[in-house]
Amino acid sequence: MSMFKALKNGLGLWLLGTWLTVGQFMTLMGTSYAGELPLTRNVPIDQFQNRQEDVKPYNFDAPPEGLFRSIDMTEGFEEQLGFRRQNEIVPVNPTSEFHSGSKPVFIVFQLYPHFQSFQVFGVCYPEQVPALDPKTVVARDTMYIATEDESGYLEFFPPPGGWKPGKYKVKIHVGEQIIDISLIGTMRFTVALQDPATPSSSVPLNPSFSNSEKP
Repeated sequence: MSMFKALKNGLGLWLLGTWLTVGQFMTLMGTSYAGELPLTRNVPIDQFQNRQEDVKPYNFDAPPEGLFRSIDMTEGFEEQLGFRRQNEIVPVNPTSEFHSGSKPVFIVFQLYPHFQSFQVFGVCYPEQVPALDPKTVVARDTMYIATEDESGYLEFFPPPGGWKPGKYKVKIHVGEQIIDISLIGTMRFTVALQDPATPSSSVPLNPSFSNSEKP
């Protein structure tokens, strides 16, 4: 019985010693870290929060970000079977320069995963086109995006008489309708004079869909 008590007392002393050693070690480590990272009191609020020089302001006059994984002006698009066994729309011949004529202009985009359906709107204006008011809408298109959709496109048909040489911009809106706060970015493209060797009635790289027929 005395041997059992001795073993019990010895085990208790060993546990107590181990606990004290660990406690001292943690105290020393805490003191070391506290010495390396001193606390600063009475910091001005502008230094406590994110610094303005570190914050990148969102530019609504540039290509949209956030929701869009990629977005391109392009001459056409193709439909491919994605790795999730669903149709994926990919751009063909991405470019920001087109030729005047009757060919449509496309915007093809890839989206990050989203958990709600919405619509993507594109409204085209002549930014620097002779004899055209910059506030005049020359083309527009809309595409409905379902929750499972990860890509899409907008198609802009030329105004009567074809695309006139100059610079155009397309304001991209996202939501249920176009309102002041639905603007998410702006795409731009240039139209050059039609190359005489290129027929203006060329067939688009992919058959066009109406808004109700878009995938």
